[in-house]
Parts: sequence; structure tokens; C-alpha cells
Amino acid sequence: MKQYSYPTVLTIAGSDSGGGAGIQADIKTFSALGCYGMSVITALTAQNTLGVTGIHSVPPDFVKAQLDAVLQDIPPLAIKIGMVHSLELVAVIVNALRPYPDIPVILDPVMVATSGDRLIAQETVTHLVAELFPLSTLITPNLDEAALLANMPITTVKDMQSAGKIIMQQGCNALLLKGGHLQKDQLTSLLFTANGNVQSFTSDKIETKNMHGSGCTLSSAIAAYIAHGETLAKAVALAQDYVHNAILHGKDVTTGKGHGPLNHFYNPQKMIISTC
Repeated sequence: MKQYSYPTVLTIAGSDSGGGAGIQADIKTFSALGCYGMSVITALTAQNTLGVTGIHSVPPDFVKAQLDAVLQDIPPLAIKIGMVHSLELVAVIVNALRPYPDIPVILDPVMVATSGDRLIAQETVTHLVAELFPLSTLITPNLDEAALLANMPITTVKDMQSAGKIIMQQGCNALLLKGGHLQKDQLTSLLFTANGNVQSFTSDKIETKNMHGSGCTLSSAIAAYIAHGETLAKAVALAQDYVHNAILHGKDVTTGKGHGPLNHFYNPQKMIISTC
């Protein structure tokens, strides 16, 4: 008798009570792209489309318990990691993932809030770079986070190219530098790989306030496509297209009083089942 399974993807991130970002956006993305999603929650947030009003960190020991429970029973084909806001969490995640070097890891290093405020201390950033970057297949910072990592302002594509080279020297296996914050009608993202190649991805900017969770969605979409067996470059290209269309199809939808989410299910796909 044949055995069947779904492509499995794990997200390690915080929970968004408003449903637009974090764990909730990741699970929606996995489902929309035909994957079975698991979650390890690192923090609970009280937030909605207007902003965050509270954060409750999950104790590191319980984060470890969640990781152990998932990894021992449902091996993921890819892992997405969101905000890791403490030294203790970095250590827990690194220790849990080190025995699984063959599982691709997509790290979205959430370090700076939309307001420009830093979300994690410099000491945590240092440990994140030193310990988690080398274990990650791909790092996906936005321009604010890249500016923090490269210690330079980034306002142009040329700046992105310079900053990407600096960040790659910090132990990255690959880097997707997202250009969503560029003040241009056409947006550019750059994929840097260890062999020195730089691939450019461009898309038209969509005028909308419904962008909440776009970074989370992109990194989780990359993980989902990798779980389906796509190469890194192909997964990035497909994920960029998915996010663009999710924004486009949700740009005029009203959800809450502030910045709304993407339309993750603009083009639902059937769950893909593999035979093993």
C-alpha cells in the first residue's frame, strides 16, 4: 500500500493576533502554495492593522519543547525563521537545527519596526549573525535591516549592491536584499549567492496601504517552493511573483482601520500530495 505525504514546512516566528503577519501569514502562505505548515511560536503579540500594543515572549524552554515535538515527528522539507529577539532564543534555535544540516532554512531577520525603531539589541544581532547566519540557506532582510547589518544607508540600487557584498562577508550562504522600501515606481530585489553571482528581480510598485505581512509572506513562500523541490533562484522568483499578485489582489480590500494584509488566497492551489 502506498504511503502519501504533503510537502512539509515549519515556521519559527511570532504570532500576530491581527492575522496579517507572523505565524498566521506563514501558515496561510504554506496552505495557499500546497504545503502542510507547522509552527513554533516564539512570542505572542497584541496587534491589529493599526499597530502593536503588547508583546509576550514565549519562554525559551517551551520554544525548545515545540521544536523537539515537531522535528521528532514531522520532519520539515524547509524551515522559515522570523524574528528572534533574544540571545536565549538564538541559542535554542541553533542547537535544535544543528543536527539537521540538510534542511533548507530561510531566515527573515526582523530587526527594525516600520516606524524605524530597533526591535532587538545589538548583542542579539551579533549572535544572530555569528551563529544563525551560517546555518541558513538564505537571509531575506529589507533595506532597513540591511542598513543595520551593513552599517550604511541604503537609498539606491547601487547602495543595495554595496551593502549586499558587505553582508555576504558576514557568513551568509545566500542573501536576498529586498528593495520594497525604495522610493521608485519599479522595485528591485537582489539575490547574492556564495559563488559571487548577483541576480536582479524587478516588479512594478503597487499603490496600496495593504502591505502588512509582505516580508513574512515572501520568506515563507520561498520556503514553500523549496519544499516543492525548486532551486533557490527559482523559489525566489516564484515567491516574488506570488507576493506581487497577493498584494495586487488585496490592494483595494478593507480589513480593519489601518494597514491591511495581503490576499494570500487570490489563486488557491490544490494541496499537492507526494507518494513515498
